[in-house]
Amino acid sequence: MKGTSVDRYEAKGDVKLISVPFRQKHMKESEEMPSPLPDDVLEHALKFVTSHKDRNAVSLVCKAWHKMEAYCRQCVFIGNCYAVSPERLVERFPNIRCVILKGKPRFADFDLVPRDWGAHVLPWITAFANAYPFLEELRLKRMIVSDESLLLIGHSFPLFKSLVLTSCDGFSSLGLAMITGNCKHLTHLDLTENTVVHESGSWLSGFPETCSSLVSLNFENLQSEVNFEALEKLVSRCSAMRILKLNRSVSLSQLQSLLLNAVQLTELGTGSFFQELTSEEHVRLQSSFSNLKELQSLSGFWEVSATQLPVIYPVCSNLLSLNLSYSPISDLELSELVSHCHRLQRLWLMDSVEDKGLFAVASVCKDLRDLRVYPINRGGQGQGVSEKGLMSISEGCPNLSSILYFCVQMTNAAMVVMAKNCPRLVSFRLCILEPYKQDHTTGEPMDDGFGAILKHCKDLRRLALSGLLTDKAFEYIGMYGKRLERLSVAFAGESDIGLQHVLRGCTNMRKLEIRDSPFGDMALLSGVHRYESMRSLWMSSCSVTLQGCTWLARQKPRLNVEVIRKNERDSLIESLYVYRSVLGPRKDTPPFVVTL
Repeated sequence: MKGTSVDRYEAKGDVKLISVPFRQKHMKESEEMPSPLPDDVLEHALKFVTSHKDRNAVSLVCKAWHKMEAYCRQCVFIGNCYAVSPERLVERFPNIRCVILKGKPRFADFDLVPRDWGAHVLPWITAFANAYPFLEELRLKRMIVSDESLLLIGHSFPLFKSLVLTSCDGFSSLGLAMITGNCKHLTHLDLTENTVVHESGSWLSGFPETCSSLVSLNFENLQSEVNFEALEKLVSRCSAMRILKLNRSVSLSQLQSLLLNAVQLTELGTGSFFQELTSEEHVRLQSSFSNLKELQSLSGFWEVSATQLPVIYPVCSNLLSLNLSYSPISDLELSELVSHCHRLQRLWLMDSVEDKGLFAVASVCKDLRDLRVYPINRGGQGQGVSEKGLMSISEGCPNLSSILYFCVQMTNAAMVVMAKNCPRLVSFRLCILEPYKQDHTTGEPMDDGFGAILKHCKDLRRLALSGLLTDKAFEYIGMYGKRLERLSVAFAGESDIGLQHVLRGCTNMRKLEIRDSPFGDMALLSGVHRYESMRSLWMSSCSVTLQGCTWLARQKPRLNVEVIRKNERDSLIESLYVYRSVLGPRKDTPPFVVTL
């Protein structure tokens, strides 16, 4: 887990810190090594090193570079808010302008982590308020963000420009008003998939009449009505606005009014797209879209009327990204729409489009790089997608690098075709909706299909498994997944031997997530040598016991081993979260979490 031994050679870009044995062996000499470059030259050169990974590497060259890199760094990424303390962060990096911070494990998105589990951002904001008066940007994901935190941001950072909240909760529209009313230089406000209490649209009225700095405004996922008059005035004032994503309360007629003053947009979230329009209103809306000459990304479409979709045709030829993941449109509607979208590189859909819709995508979108197909509650709306749609995409879109595919059935043959036709795949996430489902044509496990993906896609970094799998599939992962960094396993696995293959073979693994699988203590403990180099391990509804977790904690004291148990009489634990931290056990664990 990226986050241990907090000494002067830590590099908290991804909170990646050097292990003690390695440090003792290799770092003593480099501490005394003089910098091969003058300080002013090194400081100038570091301005061009923007990758967190590269900055971390720079900081490990020698003591002088370590100090200079820390002094010059302006942006830091922390993949686990419990891997390091805010106090240690501000001590290490004195001149930070941007902080990217993640909290709860990813399975919180699937309600597998209790809401009051932790990841409060207030201690971080409090530390930043004292240490970083020039802080300009915060990006928070799966954190508990209270109104008090937002108030502190609004009052503590006079140059604050950008707030991005993703999958956060704990705050209300009153807290948002603290941001809009106090951050005079705000350029970006992005609210994605958050749970906001006491919602109202009044927070939009908090922007001062003089505010004209907004470049990006995204409230696509907020459920409340908005103050449209305040929104319209704000958009008309912000001539530099490039991104505007609206929620479903904004009607088509209101959208048309907004677009009159926002012809410079490059990304647009349409809000609801369902409203009866007169022929004159239809023409005016289509004309407004025609004026969006720089538009490259479209999303929204919360409620779609097929009769209104043609109004966006004028901008389709320039689109690189189209998100219809909230829109249960039919295959015919999608076919007509994508026939105008020859340049698409990113496409997110619902499986209401069925295989026929994907056939149309494959025939038109030859440069597609990122495809996601999400499931809907069937309710009579189509039959979903299958191996036929996957094969068609692989044959028509050879540049595909990332796919998330929820399907009703799959075959090994289709995955072999995908592997051979799309060798550039970096992320392959397949979810067969029925757990433990085999190849529906042969009745065989899905081992060979995933094996083909691993063999042919040499740069694969992320993999999600599903379907009936034996230990053979996990043997393929350990054998060919040498560059694999993230693995998600759900309702899959045969025995502990399978996970042992993964933990022994995947030397670059950073995040391992497992749920509803048969792996037990033998599998867990086979990775003792690996966990200190990973960011985290999450296991839920597996066959891991409290005894096994306790043994792991004793063997690796620098790891935080947290367990959740439903029944104290049951030796099996409900959930296990393992990560490395320079803090030791966290101090805000709720009663249902036990740190071993």
